[in-house]
Amino acid sequence: MTYILEILPSLLAGVKLTLAVFAWTLVGALPLGLLVALGLLSRWHPLRASLHCYVWLMRGTPLLLQLIFVFYGLPILASWLTLPRYEAALVAFILNYTAYFAEIFRGGLQAIDQGQYESARVLRLTYWQTISRIVAPQVIKIVLPAVGNEVINLVKDSSLVYVIGLGDLLRAGNIATARDVTLVPLLLVGLIYLVLTALLTLILNKVEQRFSYWR
Repeated sequence: MTYILEILPSLLAGVKLTLAVFAWTLVGALPLGLLVALGLLSRWHPLRASLHCYVWLMRGTPLLLQLIFVFYGLPILASWLTLPRYEAALVAFILNYTAYFAEIFRGGLQAIDQGQYESARVLRLTYWQTISRIVAPQVIKIVLPAVGNEVINLVKDSSLVYVIGLGDLLRAGNIATARDVTLVPLLLVGLIYLVLTALLTLILNKVEQRFSYWR
């Protein structure tokens, strides 16, 4: 117990960084994902083709590789593209998760029957009234399970920031394990991740229940 209390502060400091990466990625990737999804449905071919290429690139290469490229590769291309470790991690994570959220939102938008848009026009609703009052509630209900799954994955993916030297939860556990030659820190790391994912699952279930009025 004494040993656990000794290493707990460093693990909690790692949790703080993990949650910061998680939160800022969601703040950036969710709205950008929606914008990209709308672009993927655009009638302007150059925009649609460019965004499809972006999504293909982000989803087709490992996030770990993207992290390394943003932090180590961009400065090679141009010195002014050098980013601090934390900002480089956020850029890589936001770009990656934007692509995944874009595909989820695109699927949700395409699931709405075109007849509902036509009915809205008959009722003389504006475009934004149609989106906010008719389309958005249905899209949210449709995409919530998939978005929730990506949110859970994001918590675990945040451990990848260790490759660029950030002191996240997993890095703190690895350091303590190597220093003290014991598996206790890694077991605590696993327990903390389980607690975080359990809390997120509970929150996401509550959100889904709130939108359960639409079938």
